[in-house]
Amino acid sequence: MKQFIHPSTLFRHLINLYPPYLFTGIKVSSISRDFQHLQVDMPLRWYNRNYVGTHFGGSLFAMTDPWFMLMLMQILGRDYLVWDSKAEIDFIKPGKGKVSCRFHISQTMLDQIKQNTETGAKYLPEYEVHIRDESGELIAKVKKEIYIRKKQKK
Repeated sequence: MKQFIHPSTLFRHLINLYPPYLFTGIKVSSISRDFQHLQVDMPLRWYNRNYVGTHFGGSLFAMTDPWFMLMLMQILGRDYLVWDSKAEIDFIKPGKGKVSCRFHISQTMLDQIKQNTETGAKYLPEYEVHIRDESGELIAKVKKEIYIRKKQKK
């Protein structure tokens, strides 16, 4: 009997080879089979630290992009258009060592998306993700606005 790699596992392996993540140390460490949970980690290395020896802000920001969009594309399927629309970051404290962020798409979020797009109207929800260090301290907050619209049937 043939065993196939689950789409979420294949996704994790392929995305971790994507050069913008591979060469910054950004790595998807876990993803649930239903694409509703995802964790991204980034260790502090010589190639992703800034002048003062902490995580480069651009790398911190990059580790949050484009996970909500990709997760929603997988969950909602081909009947929806999903794009990153807007983002902002609030740096709380310098990041040292390994930093992580967890993304979660709840059933409530999915219900709101379906309710707000059922007529084909665009929906622009804003989701927040926190970047934390190894001790759990908050390093940065990132707000992501996502453009979602149900495609019209031809």
